[in-house]
Amino acid sequence: MQQVLITGGTGLIGRHLVEKLSDNYKVTVVSRDPTRATRLLGDQAQAVKLDSLVDLDDYHAIINLAGEPIADKRWTDNQKQRICSSRWDITKKLVELINASVHKPKVFISGSAIGVYGRQGDTPINEDFKEFHEEFSREVCAKWEEIALKAETRVCLLRTGVVLDEDGGALAKMLMPFRLGLGGPISDGKQYMSWIHIEDMIRGITFLLENEQCTGPYNLTSPNPNTNAFFSIKLASRLERPCMFRVPSFVIKTLMGESSDLVLFGQKVIPQRLMSSGFNFTYPTLEEALGALDL
Repeated sequence: MQQVLITGGTGLIGRHLVEKLSDNYKVTVVSRDPTRATRLLGDQAQAVKLDSLVDLDDYHAIINLAGEPIADKRWTDNQKQRICSSRWDITKKLVELINASVHKPKVFISGSAIGVYGRQGDTPINEDFKEFHEEFSREVCAKWEEIALKAETRVCLLRTGVVLDEDGGALAKMLMPFRLGLGGPISDGKQYMSWIHIEDMIRGITFLLENEQCTGPYNLTSPNPNTNAFFSIKLASRLERPCMFRVPSFVIKTLMGESSDLVLFGQKVIPQRLMSSGFNFTYPTLEEALGALDL
């Protein structure tokens, strides 16, 4: 059975990915606390510390999902450093291990985010887009990708959008006010949200893992991005609640500081390379995605 090494295996995406891959692969998860990781993942994976690895000769694939949550705290200078270091340092270490291996892993799938494009308007963006807006999210992702691409093997970059899952991530944080009938668009609601259902996210990663012709950056987003206003209306409808309130931008800026950029601005991202490679989405529309979740 082929072996796969995963960083960030106890996070939202990682937990689902471990469950998916454990049927066909021997999964090892890198964790700062292997005992906790084993408790969370059970017999689906074994857990090791990163500094216990001297090479990656035994692994067919490396999947790098580690990183400090980018929107959980205000972006102080210290928090920005944690966000960067948690992505750049572990990716650099993995690249060093890959390049030092005699029998190198066949593929390195490394995380990124649609933040690599920076804030954009309503112009559709595919992976060939180059008119980046320079800001913090762009800085984080650009260097993250630059480091990953130094690996001497096939590299795929996951430019991930908002992952929809009821048990974590951005949607879980939105549910409470919407369930109370207090949810609504943020600011004017015209900013685009490029999202993906958790199942399609996991299927997308698996697709890249198993298709040897796939290399380079891939947008992991639905082919049908929506404005924040549209998203709010559909979420409220799914929960059978009204969508009457609007959150002013100054409130979000007061609560989140500079990190409010993540919700006040957006990108209309299209997964062109994924679709061109033959991937089909199970939940291509927001109605289908929300309808499939246990909300």
